[in-house]
Amino acid sequence: MNIQSILAVTDLSAQGRRTVVRAASIAAAHGALLKLMYAPAAFAGAAGADADAAQGLGALCVEVAERFGILVKKIDDTGGRLESAAQEARWCDLVVIGGEPDRRVAAFFHGQPAEQLLRAAQRPVLVTRLDARESGYSRILVAVDLMNESRPLVDLACAFDSAAEIELFHAFTAMHEGKLRYADVSAHIIDAYRHACARHARERMLWLSDPSSARRNRVVSSIGRGDPARQAAVQQQYTNADLLVVGKRKRSALMDFLFGSVALRALRWSTGDVLVVPHGALAEWQGRRAAALAP
Repeated sequence: MNIQSILAVTDLSAQGRRTVVRAASIAAAHGALLKLMYAPAAFAGAAGADADAAQGLGALCVEVAERFGILVKKIDDTGGRLESAAQEARWCDLVVIGGEPDRRVAAFFHGQPAEQLLRAAQRPVLVTRLDARESGYSRILVAVDLMNESRPLVDLACAFDSAAEIELFHAFTAMHEGKLRYADVSAHIIDAYRHACARHARERMLWLSDPSSARRNRVVSSIGRGDPARQAAVQQQYTNADLLVVGKRKRSALMDFLFGSVALRALRWSTGDVLVVPHGALAEWQGRRAAALAP
């Protein structure tokens, strides 16, 4: 993943500062520009704290620049509005934000702050929950759905942290198994159908792990059974993966609310860091990568 600029959104709390440290470590690894922007929790508005926020943000910029040896730019807008953060995010390759939950009733309908920013900006959003380590991530779990779009997602995860161990994970559900049981099909046929689904999943996992970028990393794969979002969160905890990478198709907030989103549900259930990559941003990154590799 060619990261040239990163936007870190912080509320200047202890957790917000850890978010900035994570963003700074990624910027140092990629030689990227880091932009720091102040926003209170849940983009609730600064409520007259603009002067104090600007002063605190400026001091944090100096501290981070000296500690990591990177270029840091302060975003002067301290109004704490989602629209301002989304506008700034559109000019960046990665957005980093804390994972503190918004417990207001409005969040039930509109989504958590990270979800709103992801939907508004359509840029990759890294939601941080763990204490940041300057050495980067040690193990990355990539949730894949076996479609063609999953292959560039694997490439992106491998390039995101080249020193990390990579695990590809897919959870399948035998979609027609319930119909077969309802039709009183024999258990032998249902077992054969289940094994066929698992065999197809294994073949596609081998295909996903074939690219050269995947081979350069230490890549393993595993397959689960059940709800993909829940199983991905469980697998992240089971394998101690400190980062979960998931792709997200572009849908409206209403569609996500009514029908659910695997990426957003995995984000809510995960207890570690999560990188959510919109498919539009993934296609853009793939195009830039192909152009860079062209003779």
